[in-house]
Order: sequence, then structure tokens, then C-alpha cells
Amino acid sequence: MDTESTYSGYSYYSGRSRGSHRHGEHSRDRHKSRSKESSRSEKSVTINASPAEPLLGEQSVRGEEVQDDNWGETTTAVTGTSEHSLSQEDIVRISKDLDDSVGLDCKRYLNVALSVILGLVVLLTPLAFLILPHLLWPDRLRACGTACEGLFISVAFKLLILLLAVWALFFRPPRAGLPRIFVFRALLATLVLLFVLSYWLFYGIRILDSQDEDYQGIVQYAVSLVDALLFIHYLAIVLLELRQLQPFFSLCVTRSTDGATQHYNLGQLSIQRAAVVILENYYKDFPVHNPAMLTASKSRTAKHLAGLKVYNVDGPGGNNAAAGIAQSQSRAMIAAAARRRDSSHNELYYEEAEHQRRVRKRRARLVVAVEEAFTHICRMQEEEQKKASGDVMDPREAAQAIFPSMARALQKYLRTTRQQHLHSMESIQQHLAFCITNNMTPKAFLESYLTTGPTLQYGKDRWLARQWTLISEASVTSGLKDGTIFLLKCIDFSLVVTTKKIPYIQLAEEFIDPKSHKFVLRLQSETSV
Repeated sequence: MDTESTYSGYSYYSGRSRGSHRHGEHSRDRHKSRSKESSRSEKSVTINASPAEPLLGEQSVRGEEVQDDNWGETTTAVTGTSEHSLSQEDIVRISKDLDDSVGLDCKRYLNVALSVILGLVVLLTPLAFLILPHLLWPDRLRACGTACEGLFISVAFKLLILLLAVWALFFRPPRAGLPRIFVFRALLATLVLLFVLSYWLFYGIRILDSQDEDYQGIVQYAVSLVDALLFIHYLAIVLLELRQLQPFFSLCVTRSTDGATQHYNLGQLSIQRAAVVILENYYKDFPVHNPAMLTASKSRTAKHLAGLKVYNVDGPGGNNAAAGIAQSQSRAMIAAAARRRDSSHNELYYEEAEHQRRVRKRRARLVVAVEEAFTHICRMQEEEQKKASGDVMDPREAAQAIFPSMARALQKYLRTTRQQHLHSMESIQQHLAFCITNNMTPKAFLESYLTTGPTLQYGKDRWLARQWTLISEASVTSGLKDGTIFLLKCIDFSLVVTTKKIPYIQLAEEFIDPKSHKFVLRLQSETSV
């Protein structure tokens, strides 16, 4: 199902032909129907990307300018071709995504607003304890001595430390939007709220009602509140930051399409927080997902299925004898196709060998073309240095000048390695200008195209993911356990996560006597010693 959805999504936004467009719609319909059937028996929640680093969605890829696939053959300057096509289904989907994003933004801002209100209440409560007696019964208060004034300094510095600590721990840009509440953070917020309310209740009954005259005792009461808040902040550091540092579980993450696998050691986290950590590491550890590499097996399967052609010459109204002959002929054809399938490994071997030969050939041509282009740029720089200072060439202009000489070789290599959809002409020229600006070698320029890099190396429009869906049988707020399995589903593929507990290690010590390292050399006349 993931492979079919990958192929259909890829054929949707390529925009090469109407036939591929209809085939993509049919594949998407099958994908939707199957996903609806499978979602009935599974619990699924959605993890959205952080607004600080938005992942462009499916509609952004469809609405962007489609890069001309023949840019290497016709390019002499910075040009491009764009095709825009939107159907009614696309408009409905875009509006739905916009509504979802607006709802998520409101939810995020609501959480921030509640956190700010709670923080202000916590920080202003000690100050209110100190100010209210001066406002309500100033004439009855006793004079504050030297010890009381020292407590004022203590309260001021402790509140400043608490303010900085709260800002550093809680008021950080969100990395992701979780589908469920963060249990420990909600527990700490509830604890702080109950703590402040209990202090206010005691303050109202014992101080406000009786109008206590001992102002030094009131100041000490405010100091005790600030001390307790500092201890709660220490508890928050232990629960939110320190508890997860020691690894307890080893998570195996496998991509469903190509089988790319990585392992991560995590501490005691909930399933949804572990999913966020995995997605953060996915964009830097996993190679970019390339659906074009999966089409080879499909084409080979289609080629074998194309040989299974059975014809009924007499039509549906033929006699029984003709039907029996047709059935025998079809059996013979199926048997022949099966024999050809048995020898398909030879075909696969020669296809891979031919592909590797073509890749080596295209790579050699590309390396030579890039080295010649960079040599030409060096000569141009030497010539420009001899001219006036106002005629110095800009790196962007230099990149545009040498790009046509290497464009054809680079285009053929990217086509052979099926990477043409990962690199646009504009991104290549920007990378070329970057290399020229920083005086990088041709090998440094080619490294981005000769080897497949992680997802973050490419533009955000190549990620093809705006949101991830977390599918788990267990509750996403529950902690990781040995044998926990959950899925992180994207548009084109999914990440299958398997949890294993790190085993307990028992070390034993064994003493080695230093006297046991003594040896005796036995001399014999027959040997050379």
C-alpha cells in the first residue's frame, strides 16, 4: 500500500501527461479506501511540524513551479518552465489543510497564553504578599528592621533567578505539536497552581482577616513561597530533562519503502515524545526518500506480466472443443512464462551491470566537465584581478557563466541516478555560487550530487511531508516498554519503530596474579635458539 501511494503521489505532481495524472488519481483512491479500512482497527494521532520550521505539504509541491526536465539540454541562462493545475479536489484538500493549521495555531497560542498567565501569577504572588499590608493597614504595621530589609534583597534575587530559570526551561520554541498533553508538564502546572492557591488561602485567613501587624513575619512568609517555587522548578528539571538522559531502550527505525534502518537509544519517554525524537533524527540521519528508485522493480514485474496474454479466438459463443483448445494454449503460455521467470535473475544481473557502467560513464564525464568549468572560473578571476576594481565579477554572475558548460553532463548523471527531481536548476546554481564564494574545489561541489545526502540537505519542498500520523495500539501518553511497536506515517511512506529494552549488564572481576606472567626458555641443540 505504501509503494502504491508513493508511485501515485509522484505521478500526480510530475505533470508530464494526462495518463499519468489519471493513474495517480486512481492509485490515490485505492490508497484512501485501504487506509480507511485499516484505520478502523488502529489508533492514530497526528504529530505536526513546528511552526518555526514548517514542512511544506502536498499542496505546496503541487502548486510550485515544475522544473523542466530538459534544462540541461537547452539552458543558456537562468530560465524555467512552470505548469499550474488545480482541480476541485485539490482546492477542497488545501482548504481543509488550512483549517487544520489554523486550529493547531489556535491551540498552540492558547497553551502559550495559559503558560504566561500562570507564570505571571506565580511571580506576582510574593510581591502581592509584600504590598497588600502597606495598602490595607499601613498604620498598624510594625517597623521593619535590618533583618527584614535583608529579606527584601533575598526575595528580589530569588525572584530574578526564578524568572530566568522559568524562561530557560519552559519558554522555548516548540519543536513539534504533540497529539496529546504532556503528562509531566501538566502535572507540574497543576502542582504549582494548587500550591499558589493554598498559599493565598492561608494568607487570606491568617493575615488579611486578622490584619497581622508583624510585617517581618509576612516577609518571611513570602520568602518561604519563593523557596518552595525554586524547589518545584528543580523538580521540573528532574522530570522533564534529567529523567530521560539515561538510555533504557533501543529503538529500531525502518523505512517501509526501501528498508533504510537506524537505531537510537532513548530513555524513559512516552510514545509521542519518542516519536518526536525519532522524527528530529530522521531528517539528519536517513538518506532522502527517492521514489524513483522503486520504479525499477515495478517495470520488471510489468514486463513479465505483459507476456501473459490469453486470447479467445472463437469468442464467448464458441463450442466446447474450441474452448478446450484455448485453455490448453493458455496453459502452455503460462508455463512458458513461468520458465522465463525462472531465468529472470540473469536479466536482473545484466540490468544492474549495465546501469553501473552507465553511472560510471556519466560520473566521469561530469567530473571532467566540472573541473574544466572551475579551471575556467579561476582563469576569469585572474583576468578580472588585472582590470579595474569596479569590474570584479560577482559569484552569482560567475556561476551563471559556467553553469551551461556543465549542465548537460550534470543532467545526464542525475537522470541516470534518478535524482533529477531532487535538484532544481536554481538550487544547483545557488550551490555553485556558494562554492565559488568560499573558494571550494570541484570535488566539494560534486559531493552533493555524487552521494545521496540526508533529507535536510535538500530543499523543504523535497521533503514531501507536512504532518506525520502516529499509529499505536497503546496510548501515546504511556511510556516505552519492551516490545512496543508503533508507526509514523507520512504521505509516501511510513517509519516502523520497534522497541527493545537494553539488557542489564553484570560485570565480574577476576584477579590475575602478576607472578603468573613468568616464562621459562628451554634451549635445545636442534633449534636455532
